[in-house]
Amino acid sequence: MTGPGPQLGSVVRVLLRRTIDTYRDSPQAVGWLQHNLSRFDEPLRVAIAGKVKAGKSTLLNALVGEEIAPTDAGECTRIVTWYSDAQVPRVTMFPRSAPPRQLAIARSAGALSFDLQGVPVEQVDRLEVDWPSQNLRSQTLIDTPGIASLSQDTSARAGAFLTPEDSPTQADAVIYLMRHLHATDVRFLESFFDQGVARATPINTIAVLSRADEIGVGRLDALSSARRIARRYRADEKIRGLCQTVVAVAGLLAQTGRTMRQHEFTALTALAALPRGDIDAMLLSVDRFSRTELDTPDAETRARLMERFGLFGVRLATTLIRQGMTDPNTIAAELVKRSGLDELRTVLATQFTERRDLLKARSALLAVDLVLTREPRPSAAPLAAEVERILAGAHEFAELRLLSTLRSGAVKLPTEALQEAERLLGGDGGSAASRLGLEPDAGPDEMWSAALDAVTRWQRRAESPMSSRAVSDVARLVVRSCEGVLAGIRR
Repeated sequence: MTGPGPQLGSVVRVLLRRTIDTYRDSPQAVGWLQHNLSRFDEPLRVAIAGKVKAGKSTLLNALVGEEIAPTDAGECTRIVTWYSDAQVPRVTMFPRSAPPRQLAIARSAGALSFDLQGVPVEQVDRLEVDWPSQNLRSQTLIDTPGIASLSQDTSARAGAFLTPEDSPTQADAVIYLMRHLHATDVRFLESFFDQGVARATPINTIAVLSRADEIGVGRLDALSSARRIARRYRADEKIRGLCQTVVAVAGLLAQTGRTMRQHEFTALTALAALPRGDIDAMLLSVDRFSRTELDTPDAETRARLMERFGLFGVRLATTLIRQGMTDPNTIAAELVKRSGLDELRTVLATQFTERRDLLKARSALLAVDLVLTREPRPSAAPLAAEVERILAGAHEFAELRLLSTLRSGAVKLPTEALQEAERLLGGDGGSAASRLGLEPDAGPDEMWSAALDAVTRWQRRAESPMSSRAVSDVARLVVRSCEGVLAGIRR
């Protein structure tokens, strides 16, 4: 098996259609099930969540490569907003008690802004932004209001979308942003990590240590410090049990790198030409940078630079220019590279995109389960049995349960064996190459040889009289995953 193959998706689609047929006399149930059936053909839905000022909209802009999400503290940041690929730009507002209406699109200082036409934020269910973007083709990004906001309404909106009490969340996966790991962050991750067979897994959550450049107070080595902290979090058993991984990203640097303008490069070049001592003194604080008397760039330009780059970004960009980088495109690419965005995009591809069918199947099973729970009827008994059979029998779900068990520390294995088991079970991504720890362009012969070696190694562990029953069970499931990889290579 090379990860979540089409078999699981096909089985779950059949179950959805059978459930629709059983509940054809219930318009509400049929509407909900049809909606979830159509979700199979949509891009993956990825919600971006976190506390107020964690940098959610900034990261969304960085991922898309355009400033399409408002990043100020305006009213639109208090509304759940969906961003999807489309041929024509369009913004639609969905009021709670009125028909949807289109909003005018305006740009302010290069960024999009939306006018709610006098409708109070409290009366808006969501906004949908259709935007032509290759980066939105494989995933729909959902910007959510801040958790633990001072505004109870704003915080409640985020909670209602991400962890609704009476239905599964509408997102297939979540990127959770945190500036440091606080108790509030752990509580949220625990609430999202709901109990129930299909839910009890960190498979659909990635944590991001956002605003990573601020950890070192804007020093040039700030991102190195942030990455060390992210590695420490990744090694923590509690965190490993709640999310797939932790990545450090300087969201503002990433957004600005992907949207840098010529006039900004010109202003940075003028700053880089100043004596080293002068610019170092200016960059001791935001206030000093803006207030220092200087003709070029002027105070207004410097204030805008600070808004767009932050202390760290200005320091890094001017350093790169002084070191001889004179092409704005090269500087922009270097800012993105150093921001950690590329690492996050790789993680999203291996953890979410490669698992698309599995995450969609999981969402669909939760949807069927909701209907069976809310509207129980004798004719639905075989459907409930089928849900249980899929959850218990599908190897993909068995892998998820075992990954959770291993990450919680419940089964003790030598460190190297534990790391290999997690990787073979798809912990680093669902593709054959990811599972085998090979480069993405590895050939079939190399993968076949590595998979055979893994099968032999883990069969020996399963059959060893020195292995406890728990370790033998783990080893047998890992062997099955390896055999799935071999079957996929043979196909």
